[in-house]
Amino acid sequence: MVSPSTKIGDLIEEHPFLVDFLPTLSPRYEALRSPTMRATMGKVATVEMAAKMGGLEVDELVTAIESEIARHVEGDASAPTEEELARRKEVLKGIIRDIHAGADIEELKVRFASLIKGVGPAEISAVEQALIADGMPAEEIKRLCDVHVEVFKSSLEMKKPPSTPPGHPVHTYMQENQASADIMRKIVDRLEGLEDALPEVKGLLDELAKIDIHYTRKENQLFPALERHGITGPSQVMWAIHDDIRALVKQVREALDGEDVASAATLLRDLVGTIGDMVYKEEHILYPAALEALTEEDWVRVRQGEEEIGYAWVTPAAPWPPEGTEVAVSSEGTSALSMDTGALTHEQLNLLLKHLPFDVTFVSENDEVLYYSDTPERIFPRSAGVIGRKVQNCHPPKSVHAVTRILDEFRAGTRDVAEFWIHLHGKFLYIRYFAVRDGKGTYRGCLEVMQEISRISKLEGDKRLLDDSTA
Repeated sequence: MVSPSTKIGDLIEEHPFLVDFLPTLSPRYEALRSPTMRATMGKVATVEMAAKMGGLEVDELVTAIESEIARHVEGDASAPTEEELARRKEVLKGIIRDIHAGADIEELKVRFASLIKGVGPAEISAVEQALIADGMPAEEIKRLCDVHVEVFKSSLEMKKPPSTPPGHPVHTYMQENQASADIMRKIVDRLEGLEDALPEVKGLLDELAKIDIHYTRKENQLFPALERHGITGPSQVMWAIHDDIRALVKQVREALDGEDVASAATLLRDLVGTIGDMVYKEEHILYPAALEALTEEDWVRVRQGEEEIGYAWVTPAAPWPPEGTEVAVSSEGTSALSMDTGALTHEQLNLLLKHLPFDVTFVSENDEVLYYSDTPERIFPRSAGVIGRKVQNCHPPKSVHAVTRILDEFRAGTRDVAEFWIHLHGKFLYIRYFAVRDGKGTYRGCLEVMQEISRISKLEGDKRLLDDSTA
């Protein structure tokens, strides 16, 4: 029997499912997902103390806990069976298919109403992923993503936005969302007299464009962590929307530079609306689903890689994870590595690769990213979250087919090199892919080499080794 003096830690130790149940009563209980918190506060906090912390009446919390225990232990009929969960999933898939077929939205809302109880962000996200696996293109899911949210909105808004401690990656993401909302409000306030506010709006657009850092962190840190748990839907759908937003920023900038006020106003409304929709999807679907799926160790690794990419407008509000959290890291060997033409220690090899005047990335024969060089001025952002990730998931959806074709041709032996050169953000980039084969000609992976060649492309004449003058 549960009483006000029962220790929360003892309850969770006896009934582990309470770790997932308690946060549904109050977001302040999300901290109990942390093993460290359960091992410290959980051992001393009573149900009465937890009720005060969560803003609940003691009797209310006792009743809720006892009912949940009864539901699990005694097999309460209200608990969904495996068959019920499978049926619910099929109904959800049917609703989304009908959305894409153009069915009446109000009728779909009525059909969904019977499923609302217990349907959360993770289940909706999993269904969308299952549809992609069944053959529905990710681009099609993305195209009607807003309609999905409209149908499921009543269910999503029954769940409180996630609450995480300061410094946690989700806490920082949500701080950035608030900062972007503040900038967008200022932009909307100036749309009425846009012609007289062009210089100010250009400055605000430059500030808003920093949201690219927010999206880059998602793509390189959060999405890989989800993929390691088999959750690929968000990276396939959301990354495509990120690219839409990036394209809109460019179009708005061009309209403002050309003083095309009417087009700029229309595009700004589209931009603000699309970013606002993404904020809603992040806070009501992505972050809750991620908090449910990822372990404490996953979040620590996400946090450790964030500094390499940076933050938009804010920095983490506090150090995280809590002191005492440990994450296993691979040990670095010190013995020399013997190679065909010499030997280098681990430190020497690492330094050599870090000082290359270009970026290299190595992908295995199974298309998994195994290594990237951490050079001082990387052309494109990278973080440790990409290690072990399928290389196809490291590229925007619109270019995945080209990457896959090159790798397939490398594997088949019909191609050994692919090269490209593009102008991007004031830089002239030379990008090459090389098939890596062993002594028997077996394909062992792909080497990507990327170099900024603006200066190289302008070189003329000769510069001798002993000539100290600058070119």
